[in-house]
Amino acid sequence: MLGGVDLVFRALADPTRRALLDRLRERNGQTLTELCASAGMARQSVTQHLGVLEEANLVSTARRGREKLHYLNPVPLQEIQERWIEKFERPRLRALSELRRRAEDAMTDPTFDPTFVYVTYIKATPERVWQALTDPELTAAYWGHRNVSPGWQTGDRWDHVRTDGSGQTDGGGTVEESAPPRRLVLSWNPPDGRAAGTSRVAFDIEPWEGIVRLTVTHTDLPDAAMRADVASGWAGVLSNLKSLLETGHVLPRAPWEMARA
Repeated sequence: MLGGVDLVFRALADPTRRALLDRLRERNGQTLTELCASAGMARQSVTQHLGVLEEANLVSTARRGREKLHYLNPVPLQEIQERWIEKFERPRLRALSELRRRAEDAMTDPTFDPTFVYVTYIKATPERVWQALTDPELTAAYWGHRNVSPGWQTGDRWDHVRTDGSGQTDGGGTVEESAPPRRLVLSWNPPDGRAAGTSRVAFDIEPWEGIVRLTVTHTDLPDAAMRADVASGWAGVLSNLKSLLETGHVLPRAPWEMARA
């Protein structure tokens, strides 16, 4: 049975599948119909290619109403970069900077998509991942903020509180859906004085052959600039979360600090 890296290389070996990834890179969040039209291929053929890409975790999906949207997932490519290329460059910095650059390129795209999807795999249990998302001390360790709520029940208030002792919050909102340890949906209100509106974040935690597949879907983003910030931010936060749960330690340096260096 092929492993993760083998599946990625097998998926990338086909020029048609690479072309589908290019189309998602140009405009993320496309339906099957849109991909078929741009590729000039039959639905069955595109569906088969997308199945191979999903199996390799190069494409993730999210539903919006009756539509199934497809998103390019950069995580497997980043893992390949870390395995074979990282030693020849500043660790993680260039990967995060490139991710941010690609997201910022979308600012000039008139077909702006207000949704960002990120998928990662973590060697942990669903219960442990849920705890890491909702425990104030754990979020403080890998996020630089304490996520605080009375009970993380539907309808509860939650706050994203700085760990610098100021007590200041960088947003927060309402727990819109809580189904531990599988799904958590939060509204995210910006701090006072920000022009951007409320967005929503869904965490879907799935058992996956002895590990966990964590999908973060951030929707209702107000503009391309905010989407660029979100793309860079989630990459750093989730890399730190994965390191903490798998090794017991966060990364030697916070990825968001590296991205600003």
